[in-house]
Amino acid sequence: METVVSGIRSTGQLHLGNYFGALRNFIKMQDENQCYFFIADLHALTTHPDPKMLHTNVKDVLTEYLAAGMDPEKSAIYIQSDIHEIPELYLLMNMHAYMGELAKTTSFKEKARKQPNNVNAGLLTYPTLMAVDIIIHKANKVPVGKDQEQHLEMTRTFARRFNNFYGVEYFPEPTAYNFGENLIKIPGLDGSGKMGKSEGNCIYLSDDPKTIEKKVKKALTDQGPTAPNSVKPDYIENLFTILKVVSTPDVVDYYEEKWNTCEIRYGDLKKQLAADIIKVTTPIRERILAIQGDDAYLHKVATEGAEKARESAAKTLKEVREIMGFKAF
Repeated sequence: METVVSGIRSTGQLHLGNYFGALRNFIKMQDENQCYFFIADLHALTTHPDPKMLHTNVKDVLTEYLAAGMDPEKSAIYIQSDIHEIPELYLLMNMHAYMGELAKTTSFKEKARKQPNNVNAGLLTYPTLMAVDIIIHKANKVPVGKDQEQHLEMTRTFARRFNNFYGVEYFPEPTAYNFGENLIKIPGLDGSGKMGKSEGNCIYLSDDPKTIEKKVKKALTDQGPTAPNSVKPDYIENLFTILKVVSTPDVVDYYEEKWNTCEIRYGDLKKQLAADIIKVTTPIRERILAIQGDDAYLHKVATEGAEKARESAAKTLKEVREIMGFKAF
């Protein structure tokens, strides 16, 4: 049985990119692996979120995790900040993370560009905390989207560096959990390469049908192809990428043919895409509405999940301290 860890920032609602990038696979992996799923509220601090909204955001994400199919009876589902061993291991691992490599990460450079007045130390050491989230449970597998491959590789580097420095074979070097498939990166509807909250181009799992239809209708398109079998522009390819994950193969084939014969009608494509997105998200949205008002259930899930996670994390931290030379008098 493999140990699997995955988390998501607590900065708001889950969207299609989250779902098809990793969430959809959670259900598959729970029966065959020891899974730890967490809500990364410590990571969210790099953007200085409103303290009044932090808990609300955590609650929303926990609700949507459960609605998407995570089972607290099979997995440890917990809030990152409830596991006090994480910040301590984060401190210890930062002693083996170097500024040069941290500053070169794509996520750091992008965030520093977007928030030039808040380039904080937590932003720089974001990859270290992400690595600790994984190695604190000595995970073997991590379900990640295409955009997180660099962070996973850095986690492998940190684990290998620790093992080599102390002459041990303690931390496994985790690999991507993608079920033998290519890692999925869901694009935005605005023509950009990634669907993300900060980009403002998301379709959320909690969006109602009218909202989804409106968002898809506004998706960037053009006048259509002027030559048979022409290469699709990126913003059109984005629509087909989403279509491939929400629609049946015959639907995809139909619109591919229409594109290749220069007969495609974007209005029809968007109506089909919206309908199929709604078909995927409606059961999840209905479960969200049922769960979000049940505070007793959410408290039970978070408390029991923290107990499971803390048992694993405490063991790892104790052993790491011993390896590094910390001993009690």
